[in-house]
Amino acid sequence: MKVLRLLNKAGKNYLAIWSHKDFDQNLIDFKILNRQLMVCNSPDTVKEAFQTNHQALQRKTPQMRNALSPLIGDGLFISDGEIWTARRKIVSPIIHGSRVSSFSPIMIETIEEKRREWIARNEGDEIDALSEMAHLTAEIICRTIFGQDLGREFATEVVEAFSDYQRQIDQIDLISLLGLPEWLPRFTKPSVRKSIKRIHTVLDQIIDQYARTSSQSNVSVLGGLLEACNEDGTPLDRQAIRNEAAVIFMAGHETTANTLAWAWFLISQSPRVSQRLRHELDTVLEGRVPTFADVRKLPYTKAIIEEALRLYPPVPILGREAMEDTSIDGHPVSKGTLLLVVPWLLQRNSNLWSTPHLFRPERHLESAPDNDLAKRSKYSYVPFSIGPRICPGLAFGMTEAILSLAILARDLELQLKPGEDVQPVCRLTLRPGDRLPMTIHHRDRPALQ
Repeated sequence: MKVLRLLNKAGKNYLAIWSHKDFDQNLIDFKILNRQLMVCNSPDTVKEAFQTNHQALQRKTPQMRNALSPLIGDGLFISDGEIWTARRKIVSPIIHGSRVSSFSPIMIETIEEKRREWIARNEGDEIDALSEMAHLTAEIICRTIFGQDLGREFATEVVEAFSDYQRQIDQIDLISLLGLPEWLPRFTKPSVRKSIKRIHTVLDQIIDQYARTSSQSNVSVLGGLLEACNEDGTPLDRQAIRNEAAVIFMAGHETTANTLAWAWFLISQSPRVSQRLRHELDTVLEGRVPTFADVRKLPYTKAIIEEALRLYPPVPILGREAMEDTSIDGHPVSKGTLLLVVPWLLQRNSNLWSTPHLFRPERHLESAPDNDLAKRSKYSYVPFSIGPRICPGLAFGMTEAILSLAILARDLELQLKPGEDVQPVCRLTLRPGDRLPMTIHHRDRPALQ
């Protein structure tokens, strides 16, 4: 009965399965049905799991693979072994940090459209900040992946189809927890199959249309994928291109949207942080639209995003399946064990962070006397994962989030709707529930430009 209650909790909200004491434990070892689970919750154990033992622990969990493989096939996010190694070499350069500057004009133009839309709203108008950020980041990622013109044309269809898919997929893979063979087929609900067909159809249309009409001046991820070659010199086949485009959209849309929604919520709860943010934006930008070069000049804006990622990591559970016998911190890890790194716990561990549950962006600033940087290991802060499987879109996502907050908060504030009780809920990603009702407030209402 205890196991059934745990699985029921996990199906509704993954965060509900952790107790208060779990935040400060270094290693948690337990069993669910016929599966051994181990949680690494210290820098040393995280390093062992995701860096030192990468070869043995590179495979994503059966739940993640079986939930996403019908949609993204052998896409980078869930592949492993030789396929993952080869695909990583192809995809990483296309979205590498060195290319972010070329994508930044698309980001800025799209965020500016949202700013003008908000400025046109009446003082005190209510919005759903979660939905607003989801549409903003989806628009950015669509235009970035598919190019400006196609991104605009297909954005709404792609967003709705992906949202549908995420709502429908199962959270628990009972077959794997029971220790049954991996090859046993999983039942796919008709609604899930419908969402998959909808996504594949629109992605195929976009790829075909892009291949016919693309130009060298149209900077896009899809262009990079169409030009990419395997190690033997052959181009990626059409299915692989579609899989990787789906991965990049899925990974780059919801995670940044959730981070921005949490950032708005946290700022609204701290007048001190709000005032310091306004001061930085006024001082650095002096009323103008930021450029890519301004990102490094906005350390406090960046610190707010980093702190939102610490408190509410968009993917709060990072799971692996042991492909062979190994060990962690001297504890044997047998083949088939599920190894978890849980940023939700790790990044609130009081052994690693001072006042771990408080929103304090200063902890990320080198100039702050009470920062956590001196004692922080890179393995204690892993919102983008860590090791060889670290998110290749890290620089893209951080730049997008910083620019979004800087452009929108320059002229506007969001306040939480009175009486709202915001609670974190995690299915695949960590969100502030289904909605985040906030009200728009103009700092100095500028003329529409």
